[in-house]
Amino acid sequence: MNRLPQSSFTRRDALRFLAGASSPLATRAAADSGRPNIVVIVSDDHGYADLSCYDHPKEISTPNIDRIARNGVRFTQGYVSAYVCAPTRAALLTGRYQQRFGFYTASDSRAGMPLTEITMADILRKHGYATGAFGKWHLGLDMPYHPLKRGFDEFYGFLGHGGHDYFDLKRQPEDYRSIWRNDKVIDDTGYLTDNLGREAVNFVRKHQKRPFFLYLAFNAVHFPLQAPEETIRKFDTGRRNRDIYLAMLHHEDRAVGLLLDELEKSGLAQNTLLFFLSDNGGARNNASNNGILRDYKHSVYEGGIRVPFLASWPARLAPNTVYREPIICMDILPTVAAAAGAQLPADRTYDGKNLLPYLTGKAPAPVHEWLFWDGDEGRRAVRYLRWKLVDNNGKIELFDLETDVSEKNDLAAKHPEMVQRLRTALEQWRKKNAPRIRPRPGASDEDEMDAPRQRKKERKKK
Repeated sequence: MNRLPQSSFTRRDALRFLAGASSPLATRAAADSGRPNIVVIVSDDHGYADLSCYDHPKEISTPNIDRIARNGVRFTQGYVSAYVCAPTRAALLTGRYQQRFGFYTASDSRAGMPLTEITMADILRKHGYATGAFGKWHLGLDMPYHPLKRGFDEFYGFLGHGGHDYFDLKRQPEDYRSIWRNDKVIDDTGYLTDNLGREAVNFVRKHQKRPFFLYLAFNAVHFPLQAPEETIRKFDTGRRNRDIYLAMLHHEDRAVGLLLDELEKSGLAQNTLLFFLSDNGGARNNASNNGILRDYKHSVYEGGIRVPFLASWPARLAPNTVYREPIICMDILPTVAAAAGAQLPADRTYDGKNLLPYLTGKAPAPVHEWLFWDGDEGRRAVRYLRWKLVDNNGKIELFDLETDVSEKNDLAAKHPEMVQRLRTALEQWRKKNAPRIRPRPGASDEDEMDAPRQRKKERKKK
């Protein structure tokens, strides 16, 4: 693979980038007074090794998503706050550990993210931004929790749960399984990933004369494994499921490319702050590849919580940069607010940090000394600098991530004092959090509860 050189951003770089804008529109956009457009793209169950700008298997090619890394920053230690979909999204959109408001796992999406929480869309809309959400919501099924009630002006997508059929876009008996346009359930056709790309492009075209916040939350590459047959035939790994996954990823990458092309054509690319990440690690049931990381989704090992994570803002951030310190999805909201000149509400604690001083060399690393994970299912972890403690239902392990990113060597017996320090910190953090907003259901994750239904549906189609 092509390695991205590590670099730092300077004021001279910023002037060079601004001067290099190729059109009057680009110059106007780049010179906009502190109000960049904001784009946040979330992939679903995306393997850590399944972008070609990371170490990757030979069959992976994501030229459009790679453009984000070339234009900005690739994070090698980008984390999410949960090992499943919905709680990560709750933390991403609030800038807070989701446990602070009792949202621990995917089934909590049935109750909905508490209405006391303020979203990124709430903050940006109040600051004059047009706001649009496209794709998977997974933060509440009922109207009080609908995207249009949580700061978004426009919505196209589905409310819940984790997965959705990619071809069957007709109205379903349950509204939350249907496709919505704004506040109405609709019948639609096509391939859902392509449709999401179309909607994102149309949103940019519609709002290019004012600042906008575009939240593009793909359900790709989440189960069920479905893609157009003509795309699947382009791949031949010897594993049918892997070929379908690659076809799904191809359509996602193409949709991202259409969005990037539209930003460039509209002269908005220079002054657009864009993030790309996965909501959790790659899953076992979608044939994803997490590379050297241990385990998959549903795990607090690195394979469940360390994800592909990219950012770009050509007017402010140097291209082809690699940032090697731990960051987490909650950092996106404070970063976006700072870029937009928006004040965060003072009545609550924000766990994310503004990344801009770190990415421009104005603040020394680390961004976070401590990071915590807890799905209220007996699987929890804490990271302190290079050290990570894993607690799987009372089985305690300690890893040095600087020398052992694959978590092969348990050092708990050699460093009992560090084990005790991390266990104490984890328990103190857990005591500050709220109880779950929803009693624990029979299964731990609504994504998995949907899987048998999807398989049954596919058998009926055949």
